Amino acid sequence: MFEIRVHGRGGQGVVTAAELLSVAAFDEGKHAQAFPSFGSERMGAPVASYCRIADAEIRLREPIMEPDALIIQDSTLLHSVDVFAGLGTEGFLLINSTRSFTELGIAEFTERFAPNHATCVNATEIAQRHVGRPLPNAALLGGFAALTRALTLGAVLKAIRERFSGTIGEANAAAAQEAHDTVLNAKGRLP
Repeated sequence: MFEIRVHGRGGQGVVTAAELLSVAAFDEGKHAQAFPSFGSERMGAPVASYCRIADAEIRLREPIMEPDALIIQDSTLLHSVDVFAGLGTEGFLLINSTRSFTELGIAEFTERFAPNHATCVNATEIAQRHVGRPLPNAALLGGFAALTRALTLGAVLKAIRERFSGTIGEANAAAAQEAHDTVLNAKGRLP
């Protein structure tokens, strides 16, 4: 089983991101579940959502305490919420940021990760350019596909296009494609 936890703020599409991951997994013939966890239900409040992907039926229903991957949609949460709880050094870390791990103040933590398991991508700017709004979720899903290879980009793009039809779907798919390519090409860190 592959377990993903997504952290962000209310209104950033955190819940939608987990749902899209589960749809992409179903499209690849896998079992999946997605569900949110809310603190206070207001715009801007910290939000987490969860997605499990497996080859067999998933019977677990509790929050993910030891994720295989973290997607951090808002880097302002890095020092205010324990977003890294339970993530082992073999896990994957994708952060929406223009800053380096050193600039984010987490270099000591990220140095422990396996090679090519942690990176940053400017998903907000990519989304702004393609979608016209600073909603990083779809772009981060493309980056997630490139970083983890837990899902194919094709399945992620299909899920995005099914959820958001027409122009919005294509714009979000383009954002996901660009983030995917950016993560793959990031300083030669990924094959």
